[in-house]
Formats: sequence, structure tokens, C-alpha cells
Amino acid sequence: MSLVKAKKHLGQHFLTDKGIAKRIVDSLVNTDKYNQVLEVGPGMGILSDFLLQRTDLQTYMIDIDTESFNFLNEKYPEVGERLINGDFLKLDFDSIFLDRFAIIGNFPYNISSQILFKILEHRSKVVEMVGMFQKEVAQRCASPAGTKEYGILSVFLQAYYKIEYLFTVKPGTFNPPPKVNSAVIRLTRNDVEQLDCDEKLFWRVVKAGFNQRRKTLRNALSAVMPRDKMDNHIYFEKRAEQLTVADFVALTQHVSSLV
Repeated sequence: MSLVKAKKHLGQHFLTDKGIAKRIVDSLVNTDKYNQVLEVGPGMGILSDFLLQRTDLQTYMIDIDTESFNFLNEKYPEVGERLINGDFLKLDFDSIFLDRFAIIGNFPYNISSQILFKILEHRSKVVEMVGMFQKEVAQRCASPAGTKEYGILSVFLQAYYKIEYLFTVKPGTFNPPPKVNSAVIRLTRNDVEQLDCDEKLFWRVVKAGFNQRRKTLRNALSAVMPRDKMDNHIYFEKRAEQLTVADFVALTQHVSSLV
């Protein structure tokens, strides 16, 4: 069985440290809420080895790289049709998972934001995610309001998930080593079925606020509503990074009442 060559255009950096791999797999802890897990980009199977040892989980895998797919097919014949050769970003979750499930992976850093937005889009089914990201992305996801890392992704994810920064991973534990530090985070679905505001307007307000994050929301939100319709509400005098998720919900309710 020949080894898989990491491909730069796919953003592949294969984890080589089995201790870290086990720690990542052991971070799937909410299995009272699901019994299926999808591993994204398994590569040569360092996480898969530990996932397949877990009797509480049925493991699915998806890899866009045909070389990895063939390698894994030979290594884990017992997985069968649960090993998918395809693009995670185009995967139809509903055709595979009838119930709630988890996602795990050492994710390609060049599509990390797209992966997180796909998880958000399917938040009714994805109840837990444990993933390796570039450290800056992991910090952005987990950072609270008032920090420079806090942004659009922070607000959207924290609206629907509890986010925990678990641990940092050094470049030397990968082949080839990335030029940045990495980090593992866990997303756990919270109890929010729907935000207490117009969700489409909420997304527009958050995006507009952070697209001009140095400006006050009075100036930044002119893309969402005319300035002459804004009143003296205190939120209009703040910057986006100062508002928590709850503040953004309240602001969206207020904007909705003015337009």
C-alpha cells in the first residue's frame, strides 16, 4: 500500500502525531445526541484509526482526493460505501444522514470558512464538530465580543453553538509542516432553534457592521437602512466588535422596527 502524497492545491497537511490524533477523536464527547460521525479529508487515516475503534460511533469519511480515497478503500475495506470520494462542500447531508450527526477533521485551511458556513447551514443536524484549523481561524471562532479576533464568523457560530478552544498544535506534527500554528476547537449545538429576530436581517446587520468594523454602527449600517431613519439608540454609537450575539439580536429587532 503506497503512501499518499500531500497535494498543495488541496491544502493537504497530513497529521503524523498519533497522540494528537487520539486527543482529537476523544474530543467527540456528546454521543448521547448522535451515533454517526463524518470525517472530512481523512488523508491516510490517522484520525480514522481511532474513530473506527469507537464502538459508540458509526464512521463515515469523505475525501476529494482520489489517491486518498483509493488508499483508504484498501486500508479500511470494512467501511465500504461509508467512504465517499467527493467534495464535502457539495455533499447532500440529507441523502446520507437521516438523523443528527457529528463532523470531525483536520480541515484544509484554504476552505475552512466555507466548511464552517456549511455546518451553520445544516445546524439542525450537525450537533457537534471537532476540527483542526489554522490557529487564527480557531481564535476567531472562539473569541468573545470586545476582542480584535471577534468578527462575522464569531457571531454567526456563537449564535447557534457553544465554542471551545481545546488546544494548539505546532507545525512539526504535520507532513508537510504548514507555515502557521494550528488549533483544535469543538462546536456543540446550543438550544437556539431560531433567533428571536428576523434571521435574514440579522445576517445582513452583522455582515454590514463588521465590513466596516472601525466605524460606528450608525455609519456601517447605512448599507442596511437609511441613516435618517436611525434614532438615538445606544447601539448605533458602538462598533460591531463591542456587541455580543444577544446585542446583535436586540439591534436587529430595533432595526426591524425602524424600517
